[in-house]
Amino acid sequence: MFKLIVNSLRKRAKVVLILLPILLVSDQLWAKSSKLLILGDSLSAGYGLTQAQSWVSLLQDAWQKSNITVVNAAISGETTDGALARLPRLLSQHSPSHIYVELGGNDGLQGHSITKMRNNLMEIVKLSQESGATVILQEMQIPTNYGRRYTELFTKAYSAVAEERDVTLLPFFLADIALDTQLMQADGIHPNAEAQPIIAESMRAALSPLITE
Repeated sequence: MFKLIVNSLRKRAKVVLILLPILLVSDQLWAKSSKLLILGDSLSAGYGLTQAQSWVSLLQDAWQKSNITVVNAAISGETTDGALARLPRLLSQHSPSHIYVELGGNDGLQGHSITKMRNNLMEIVKLSQESGATVILQEMQIPTNYGRRYTELFTKAYSAVAEERDVTLLPFFLADIALDTQLMQADGIHPNAEAQPIIAESMRAALSPLITE
């Protein structure tokens, strides 16, 4: 009886030793599974800059040794209409675990309907969530010369979407940079190369906990 017990324990120990490396490999694969899709406009596409200078590229470089990969699907001039039309293909192609939505600026600058913009953002978040992705919504702002009522409704659209769809809303990421002419391009809308490392670091600090939690 004693020998049977010993043999049984030895067999179980062998099974544990065999399974342990498999479990470790599985954990490693799981640790590398986070994929962040950037769905944005020229502010994330690096307008007026080389690809390597943009904050998204700098962020990806900073995450090289982490478990997060970045897919930059931002396009200069993108509106919520265009992004919503592209989203199903992007979700199918990349299967992101997280989606950072930086959209609406061009809608506002072009004077589009706030209701339509809000509905588009709502649908973008909804489709993303239905795919299994965690959504992070970026609040956007536009110049005040569009009128107080329009700019207020524009900004409030983001908190409304975030509340209804229960997603994280990040405060406008250029709030301080936009006020510093030395960090902005001549058009006064797009941050320059000097601003990109600042943006990348602030976005790394904001996004990392949300993706790795």
